Amino acid sequence: MKDAVLEKGKVWTYEDYLRLDDDKRYELINGRLEEMPAPGFEHQDILGEIYTLMRSYTKKAASGKVLSAPFDVILSDTVVVQPDIVFISNDNLKNIKRGRLFGPPDLVVEIVSPSSYYRDRYEKFSLYEKHGVKEYWIVLPGERVIEVWCLKEDKYILHSVAVEKGEVESCILKDFKVKVEEVLK
Repeated sequence: MKDAVLEKGKVWTYEDYLRLDDDKRYELINGRLEEMPAPGFEHQDILGEIYTLMRSYTKKAASGKVLSAPFDVILSDTVVVQPDIVFISNDNLKNIKRGRLFGPPDLVVEIVSPSSYYRDRYEKFSLYEKHGVKEYWIVLPGERVIEVWCLKEDKYILHSVAVEKGEVESCILKDFKVKVEEVLK
């Protein structure tokens, strides 16, 4: 499907998604095809900082793999997302098939931009919670905030938050912490 036509009311599936053959990035949110705009400098700079810290930590701990977007995470037949950063524990690496992750990663990071605010803050929050992503980091560059949400009994609870200064801590990566002022410059 060259230059995907966003048909009103069409429920897109993973099979439809696979047939896309243009150079654009998309996500499937509850059967709705969403084009992903190219990220800007600030977004990529923050992504690079968090990715580098997390990858260094996980390599040293030999706890799994950290990947950055674009990387397909298939949560269901009508939900395919490309989180900014994904951590997949060693136990879940078996769920990588054909170069994609089938099922929830252990941790995702979304760096929120004005164009992705609703999708990242509300839609993806609900999707990640529903599909069992154990930890969800929401990075809000404009507010200089990082929130860490952890899944407890099928509901996210706010585990750690830092505004402008201070650090956030992972709930699944033991002793992994990030200082806000180091990544949100």
